[in-house]
Amino acid sequence: MEFSEHIKTANVEDVELRQPLHPPSRGTLCITGHHLLFSDREVGSSRHVLLLLRNIDAIEKSVENLLGYSGFLSKAGQSERIAASSGTITIKCKDLRVLQLDIPGMEQCLNIAHSIETLSSLDNVSEMYPFFYRPIDLSLQDQWDLSSPEEHYRQKTELHEMWRLSTVNNDYSVCPSYPPAVIVPQSIDDDTLKKAAKFRQGGRFPVLCYYHRKNGMVIMRSSQPLTGANRKRCKEDELLLQAVIDGSDKGYIIDTRSSQQVQQARMTGGGFESKSCYIGWKRLHKQMERGKVLQESLIKLVEACGDESHNMDRWLSKLENSKWLSHVQTALSTAGLLAECVERDGHSALVHGYEGTDCSLLISTLAQLIMDPSCRTLEGFLRLLEREWVQAGHPFQQRCAHSAFSHARLHQESPVFLLLLDCIWQLWRQFPCALGFSEALLLRLATEVYSSDCGTFLCNNDQERCSLGVKKGTHCLFRVLLRPTERNYYSNPLYEPTELAIWPSVHPQSLQLWRGFFLRWTPQARHLEEVQEEIRNMVIEWVKAAQGDGAMVQ
Repeated sequence: MEFSEHIKTANVEDVELRQPLHPPSRGTLCITGHHLLFSDREVGSSRHVLLLLRNIDAIEKSVENLLGYSGFLSKAGQSERIAASSGTITIKCKDLRVLQLDIPGMEQCLNIAHSIETLSSLDNVSEMYPFFYRPIDLSLQDQWDLSSPEEHYRQKTELHEMWRLSTVNNDYSVCPSYPPAVIVPQSIDDDTLKKAAKFRQGGRFPVLCYYHRKNGMVIMRSSQPLTGANRKRCKEDELLLQAVIDGSDKGYIIDTRSSQQVQQARMTGGGFESKSCYIGWKRLHKQMERGKVLQESLIKLVEACGDESHNMDRWLSKLENSKWLSHVQTALSTAGLLAECVERDGHSALVHGYEGTDCSLLISTLAQLIMDPSCRTLEGFLRLLEREWVQAGHPFQQRCAHSAFSHARLHQESPVFLLLLDCIWQLWRQFPCALGFSEALLLRLATEVYSSDCGTFLCNNDQERCSLGVKKGTHCLFRVLLRPTERNYYSNPLYEPTELAIWPSVHPQSLQLWRGFFLRWTPQARHLEEVQEEIRNMVIEWVKAAQGDGAMVQ
């Protein structure tokens, strides 16, 4: 397919652009297969806007006719009245920017709008921009992942006595959303794993995602068991979980559904681990919203942030009604509970909800950040995201197809990854010296997950990335972020490593709106960003000076 088929008008002159934080400007608008490019025509101006079309969530267009006079006299001695036209396209982006283009000519306006609508919603992965992105200093011959499951297992030598690396899923036939290799108890063979997988939704049988070096306890994750209304059992699944707590008095199952939701799930073939069958395991319920509820919450929050009435009571009411901060609070408190089970109580835990591809990944990631200092460095954090989200099968393609502005909503969409980044920002704000990365990294990830030059967030799982050539034909975002120039920018100059767990406060007064993201296109947020950048530069200079003085003393 040629992108030119969808571009009837490639260039338009004399277009006026209005965008946040900038005065209106007039110039040339260009449409390519993947980008919208606006160039300011003012003499000496180098200002331009390059917008990835995939970043566009929705557009609104309006066209009007303008009546003018030709300046020539007719036979009757009257000036002839002529009709001109212009149009306005409002572009609402997934990163929450809103741009407005005033385009001369009705036909040109409609053509541009049609091209944007079509090219921004292409769903063929191989036609997306990451397959065309070729930076000078990166090579497609480089290793795509930061680390494979095999490498991760080799590095964790303390696992080798009780745990093994299984390649039972090497052809993705056991579980389509798992990577080819997973870590499981040493005593459980592959035949047992295959039978246990048939008893779990989507084949997501319990696998290890975290080993706590301090006490040897672990976090496992899976999907729900398929007990159904008849309370079916699976001896292999029971044996697998029993092997996890072998020699321990008990383990905890953190179910991210309410007791009522669990009972309803049984009526549709799902269910839960009964106490009589899973001896030694105690089930705890922490209901977390997902799917449509979470998506609607994001929409309401963005609507509140766009309210220009300047009425404080109305703003606070809209913010509360969105319930977004309630979701942040629930996620952090559930992750705190999971970390408490492992760190303070000294027990292993299994976490799951329905499919095990959303909330389970969310709280396992947050719990690891709370407990494990190695996950708080810049590189350690990116490895954690790769392991717990990209390799573990979070369906990015479905969840992040649209953001908060789109009129066409699919039931698979849900901003779970954005919720994760918000929770991490709350941690970063409460413990400004404990995390080795900056808010700028979280903002970059929040943008990249919806539209990116790289292929990291393409597709829904590892199997799709391999079959569609993503790992061979695109660059890995995490490797881009670890290049020296990028690494310096996204590092936290105040970082001081600590071996202690960082326990977040989840009291309502301790949680704040993530202004850097949700209000990022307002003047107030921009001023705050400039102040933070100035402070960052001062800290960096101070550290360099301190290191120089130390070298002179030596």
